[in-house]
Amino acid sequence: MRYLKSILFLISLIPLGRLVWLGYMDDLGANPIEFMTRSTGTWALIFLCITLAMTPLRVLTGSSLGIKYRRMFGLFCFFYACVHFAIWFFLDQSLDVQAMIHDVLKRPFITMGFLSFVLLIPLAITSNHWAVRQLGRRWSLLHRLIYVIACTVIAHYWWHKAGKNDLQTVSIYAGVILLLLSIRLPVVRDRITLLVGK
Repeated sequence: MRYLKSILFLISLIPLGRLVWLGYMDDLGANPIEFMTRSTGTWALIFLCITLAMTPLRVLTGSSLGIKYRRMFGLFCFFYACVHFAIWFFLDQSLDVQAMIHDVLKRPFITMGFLSFVLLIPLAITSNHWAVRQLGRRWSLLHRLIYVIACTVIAHYWWHKAGKNDLQTVSIYAGVILLLLSIRLPVVRDRITLLVGK
């Protein structure tokens, strides 16, 4: 338990390490930019799901161990979202701000992705003890944006896959997030607590 956080931290870097290794070995496929963009976007979504899973895990197990790592997983979600955005802006859009703005305004899935990224920024900035002390109750209200982000991220992924008529994977992620959010509803949480207690 003493080294668990360090181990989880290193494990969370494996997706990035894999991308670096594949790039070094020139094994990113026929379209490296698309491969990297999809990979980092997927891992941002995975870490979002892991972050959202910490509270349901506490409800189901009665242990608050996972809550200790929620902040770290949330920051990894932001980290991979930053890499995802950087690849799109630097490599796909070639640092062309006008082209980026046009993409954001004209393509719904880009709009939702950009909105998700922007909403993640204040959560990442305030994910420290100083911000918690300074914001007080407002900190909890601010960090409820994670529920909005969960919806915009799924919309981003859904619209992207809808254009290719490939909704199987995104439907699974949508179902997982719906389940994780529904457990937070008082009536569901109380029912689970009662059942676990029995």
